[in-house]
Amino acid sequence: MSLTRAEANIIADAAIAKAEALNIGINVAVVDSGGRLVTFQRMDNATWAGAYGSQGKAIASVAFGRSSAELQERAAHPTLIGIRAAEGEHMIMGQGAMPIFRDGRVIGACGVGGGTSQQDEDCAVAGIAAL
Repeated sequence: MSLTRAEANIIADAAIAKAEALNIGINVAVVDSGGRLVTFQRMDNATWAGAYGSQGKAIASVAFGRSSAELQERAAHPTLIGIRAAEGEHMIMGQGAMPIFRDGRVIGACGVGGGTSQQDEDCAVAGIAAL
């Protein structure tokens, strides 16, 4: 039950289509269940910093199996701080990533950076919905 490269590309393309409809530039990262990058795309007009944001949010989302927005609300909790530190500080607990489920199991996550927090999440949701 792993996420394929073809599936990751479908997700990224759909997230970019949503960004185009919103008239924003985004970076989109799709990671597997272990937080490893499967695909990454950066729109021509996207900020370079969003490349890090999209990946960090996707890693946090897949690690906990929930939206990164939910994690944002608890980011200052000592347990989450400790996990993030032990993991190597790659996680970004800010709105813009959603986990990908198959048969009730987390198989990956889609993280987006470049728009507002809500726009990023909307693009991630649109990407995953394309599966």
